[in-house]
Amino acid sequence: MSDPTRQKQPQIIAIANQKGGVGKTTTAINLAAGLAEIGGRVLLVDLDPQGNASTGLGIGSQQRKLTTYDLIVEEAPLVEVIQKTAIHHLWICPANSDLSSADIELVANEKRSFLLHDALRQPAMDGYAFDFILIDCPPSLSLLTVNAMVACHSVLVPLQSEFFALEGLSQLLLTIREIRQTANPNLRIEGVVLTMYDGRNNLSQMVEADARQNLGDLVFKTMIPRNVRVSEAPSYALPVLMYDSQSKGSEAYRALVAELLVRHPIDHQPKEPADG
Repeated sequence: MSDPTRQKQPQIIAIANQKGGVGKTTTAINLAAGLAEIGGRVLLVDLDPQGNASTGLGIGSQQRKLTTYDLIVEEAPLVEVIQKTAIHHLWICPANSDLSSADIELVANEKRSFLLHDALRQPAMDGYAFDFILIDCPPSLSLLTVNAMVACHSVLVPLQSEFFALEGLSQLLLTIREIRQTANPNLRIEGVVLTMYDGRNNLSQMVEADARQNLGDLVFKTMIPRNVRVSEAPSYALPVLMYDSQSKGSEAYRALVAELLVRHPIDHQPKEPADG
């Protein structure tokens, strides 16, 4: 039963696709930055052992004293893992390669699928007054991804505009259905966003048509274009919105943020979070 004295809780969205190279981490970083840009208070949970979301937001390996590994496996308090980023209103739980052993280490833990769920609902979280928590999942349907799906309200799926894109989606949708039946009955699909889209390319157009025909309104209107500035931004440890604010990629991610906010409006009433 929910506590009526607690403030409105953040919307938790997992960004997942078991296929690598589809723009998952890029979408997580820029969606987080875009939500922060319009005044939302955002936590990005890096759940990928590669730690690319952490690197992409300027958190170097030496700065990752405590990571999501400590949060999930060692059950460290979330407030000790969270770090501020250089972007106003954006925090991160960083990750490193320690996470790669989490599946094996947690297999004997009875609560293994609920560890992230419980961590993100610690009462100390209220002090941050987050509007959104985004989880950047690993490119696999591992126990870490299951943790993300049990912890979140919805799953956002980046889908690369390439041949066989929809075939890989079926296993992910099956996993979401299984989680809904067993551990998180309210889990839903936030939507599918087409990434690396090239309107001049017949294949991109065919994938878009196929996705919209098969998935209907689940597909976001916004499509993320194949854009060199989006590709360059991570090497400068910046979201594309800060690396080149006027680029086509930045415009697309802002449009995606606008679509998301129609569904999940941010309460802009004054907040007094404990951490400022």
